[in-house]
Amino acid sequence: MMILRVLVIPIIFLLAAGPALAARQVPQSRTEVQLSYAPLVAKTAPAVVNIYTKKVIRSSFRSPLFNDPFFQRFFGRDFLGGGLSRERVQRSLGSGVIVRANGIIVTNNHVINGADEIVVALADRREFPAKLVLADKRTDLAVLRIDVGDEKLPILELADSDKVQVGDLVLAIGDPFGVGQTVTSGIVSALGRSQGGVSDYQFFIQTDAAINPGNSGGALIGLDGRLIGVNTAILSRSGGSIGVGFAIPANIVNFIIDSALNGGKVVRPWLGAGGQAVTAEIAASLGLDRPVGVLVNGVYPGGPADQAGLKVGDVVLAVNDHEISDPQGLLSRLGSQRVGGQAALTVLRAGRRHTLMVDLNPPPEVPPRNETELTGRHPLAGAVALNLSPAVAEELGVDSMMRGVMIFKVARRSPAARFGIQPGDVVVSVNGQKIAEVSQLEDTLENAPGGWTIKIRRNGQLLSLTIKR
Repeated sequence: MMILRVLVIPIIFLLAAGPALAARQVPQSRTEVQLSYAPLVAKTAPAVVNIYTKKVIRSSFRSPLFNDPFFQRFFGRDFLGGGLSRERVQRSLGSGVIVRANGIIVTNNHVINGADEIVVALADRREFPAKLVLADKRTDLAVLRIDVGDEKLPILELADSDKVQVGDLVLAIGDPFGVGQTVTSGIVSALGRSQGGVSDYQFFIQTDAAINPGNSGGALIGLDGRLIGVNTAILSRSGGSIGVGFAIPANIVNFIIDSALNGGKVVRPWLGAGGQAVTAEIAASLGLDRPVGVLVNGVYPGGPADQAGLKVGDVVLAVNDHEISDPQGLLSRLGSQRVGGQAALTVLRAGRRHTLMVDLNPPPEVPPRNETELTGRHPLAGAVALNLSPAVAEELGVDSMMRGVMIFKVARRSPAARFGIQPGDVVVSVNGQKIAEVSQLEDTLENAPGGWTIKIRRNGQLLSLTIKR
């Protein structure tokens, strides 16, 4: 069944707006834009592109004949162990936004992740090979470059996404399902959403404008024709749009673009504190009239938060006067700031509000990572370990409050692999001795005459491994 929606416009309104109907032009007021989005689309759509990627997937195929003892006798287990290799080409599509006239394009990281070939198709159907300038998994953003010579491409200017309000009219432009450039309309349904589950920096603009597979990396624009967000995800049981879409705010997008064009590396400020969202129960115990802010439950010694005077038990209510409601909001507000300045934290302590100025410094690599392959006659032989520091933790996307020694890699068929050691494991102690650095871990493993009791933290759980010599 097809359901038609009829737009009824009062006759008085039509008469008042008659001239605007006759001559198509960029809307000059909200009244004019209510008549048709066509002028707005004509202005902005040329800056939205389609992105096609190709990735070669290699997989092994093992014939049942390889298990036959007759074949193993003549050819050997090692020769037959790997089977045959197959290759297939995986293709995917998405959208992107031209943000610089010389061919700089922003899209989602998951659109181009692992691609061997990236092709950008402009709105006029011309195609260009693209080079990856920067990929940032933590925000799910990527910056591409295409060579258009001296030509100046149409662009979308970035809006200040902090000024976006719930109820604002928006358009989503992209290439859903590969059918071609498509425009959908809606409103901003919510701000500061952290339930998208796509990236570490979850602080999305929610919209009911239809977003479908292929829209990823496309534009969410306001009525002024500026980019307010990059469409990135939907909540859906069927895989299609049900009116709950998420876009990465333009201020975070702008930070990634600047990082790509100024050094090609993302360097975020590091707070050096962790916490949890304030629940209704916590709010009542603190005298807050509603749940808001982040309750600090850890402060890294000597870090920016510590130096600013932040303490365990404080509640961070706002960053630069922007209210926050969960750790993701705190992370995103600080993570979109440039290193070198300061940020104002509004903090509740003992029933009184204070303002703390925190320096926006990059995470330090202290102690040095000292990436080392562990060798010798012990259970961790064949693993590569490194010292955790705030810088390494940020690089690996783990909790920057963690300290100690992390297993970075594990060689196949090594003792570490046989004993179930996995990348990401954090060695807590060996034979009751707390492990702080790689050098200490090496000494402790070598000087264990009777055997080893190794405690490892994995996915928030503490595991114990006991092995005798």
